[in-house]
Amino acid sequence: MLNIIQRILCFEIIWPSSDTIIHFWTFALLFVCVVANNDHCPVIPSLHIDAALKIWNYLRIDDRPLKSDIIIALGSHDVRVAERAAELWYDRYADIILFSGKSGNLTRGKWKKTEAEIFRDVAIAKGVPENKILIETKSTNTGENIRFSYRLLLNRTNLPSNIILVQKPYMGRRTLATFQKQWPGSIGKLYVTSPQITLLNYPKSEVGDLNDVITIVIGDMQRMDSYAKLGYQTFQRIPDDVWSAYNILHRSGMYNGHLV
Repeated sequence: MLNIIQRILCFEIIWPSSDTIIHFWTFALLFVCVVANNDHCPVIPSLHIDAALKIWNYLRIDDRPLKSDIIIALGSHDVRVAERAAELWYDRYADIILFSGKSGNLTRGKWKKTEAEIFRDVAIAKGVPENKILIETKSTNTGENIRFSYRLLLNRTNLPSNIILVQKPYMGRRTLATFQKQWPGSIGKLYVTSPQITLLNYPKSEVGDLNDVITIVIGDMQRMDSYAKLGYQTFQRIPDDVWSAYNILHRSGMYNGHLV
C-alpha cells in the first residue's frame, strides 16, 4: 500500500503546470508509470523534464539517410543502437556495418565482451550475416571510435565515400562534431541517425531511469562546449534557450553526476 501511495505522490508532484503538448505527454507517461507499477518512476519536476526535452531535441540529429557505402555504429551501453544499425542494413541503406568500441565510462566492467562484440551479436541475432559486419574493439571514447574506424577501413577496404553514423539519440550532435574534427580523410555525404525513440520512452533497466538519463544528457551537453574548446570536436552553435535549459538542470544539483 505504501508503494502505491508513493507512486501517487510521484504522479501528483509532476502534475503539468500548463496546457502544452510536452506537459500532456509528461502527464501521460507518468500515469502509465504509476498504473504499471514501474520501478523507474522518478520524482522529477515538470520544469526539469521540459528543460531536458529542450536539450535532447538539440543534441539529437535524425537525418534521413540515402544509400551509403557503410553504416558505422558507435558502441555504448545501449544495444538499441545495434538494433537501429541492423534495421538500416535490412532496409539496404548500406551493405556493411562497422561496430566500434571496446568500453567507455558507462560500460567499463559491465560486459565480458567489448561493446563492438556485443553489438555484433545483437545484429546477428537480428539476421545480419556475420560476413557483413566489421568490428573495431580498441576504442574507449568517441574520438577513438572515429579515428580507429578510419584506420581499420584504410587497412581492410577502400575508404567509404558516403557514411551513415548510428549513435544514441542524445549523442548525435557530439558525434557529428567529433567526426568533423577527427576523421582524417574527406567524404561525400555523412548522415547521422539513432534509435527512433523519445526521451520519455528512452529509460529502461539497461540505461537507467529518467533521472539517470537526464544526468547523462546534461553531461553530454556540457561536453558540446568543453570538448570543442579542447579541440576534440568542431564548435557547434548552441542556442540561448538550450543553454538556459542546461542551467536549470545544472543549478538544481540533481543531475551533475556525469559532468566533467
